[in-house]
Amino acid sequence: MKKVLATFLALAAFSLQAETLRVAATAVPHAEILEHLRPAMAEQGIHLEVRVFTDYVQPNTQVNEGRLDANFFQHLPYLENFNASRNTQLVSIAGVHVEPFGAYSVRYTSLEDLPQRAQIAVPNDATNGGRALLLLQEAGLIRLNPEAGITATPRDIIDNPKRLRFRELEAATLPRVLNQVDLALINTNYALEAGLNPAADAIVIEGAESPYVNILVVHRDRAEDPALQVLVNTLKSETSRQFIEERYQGAVVPAF
Repeated sequence: MKKVLATFLALAAFSLQAETLRVAATAVPHAEILEHLRPAMAEQGIHLEVRVFTDYVQPNTQVNEGRLDANFFQHLPYLENFNASRNTQLVSIAGVHVEPFGAYSVRYTSLEDLPQRAQIAVPNDATNGGRALLLLQEAGLIRLNPEAGITATPRDIIDNPKRLRFRELEAATLPRVLNQVDLALINTNYALEAGLNPAADAIVIEGAESPYVNILVVHRDRAEDPALQVLVNTLKSETSRQFIEERYQGAVVPAF
């Protein structure tokens, strides 16, 4: 009993002394990475509180409003589009990893097998939707208006030999519609949550050179915050690298 009491008092003392960082993250791999690094953060006097979200809006909204200290779930093109459309004041303070974006099907094993008028599900947010279409263009299925850039939508398709039909859906729902469509283009975090192995299950996937590095995001007024800089250094540590490489086996690639 005395040992239990001593442990409780020690933990209580730590929680009173340590600074707390509240970080929003999607479950896989972001929250898993952060949870793995909690002991390393605690050793540096910072209690890391990870809050898991299933959408791409609230993590940014709550950081911008100061209800959370940081978030870890997005890439820079998405952040830039969010800032422009929502008038938020968010900035990236670290690039951590790349999640190669992939296309999945339970009906076909290659893109060549897709029939005429196949139904394709893509994310409905501007940057991830554009990323999906650019991957299909790279694979030779469609051709996009060059002026559309990274925020291309199905309306920007100028050549579609197979007359593919597109469904734009919320990114988090895409794994759940795999059996309803011929092909779904899914962000790796949601693919991993659904039990998919991007390296093995995707019938086409981005290379490791993808520009869509996942980033740690804060309000611009806190970009130099010392506690947040400790988190940056910990996310880019050798401990973090080893965890990412061993846990995800190429489905998530360190970008540092």
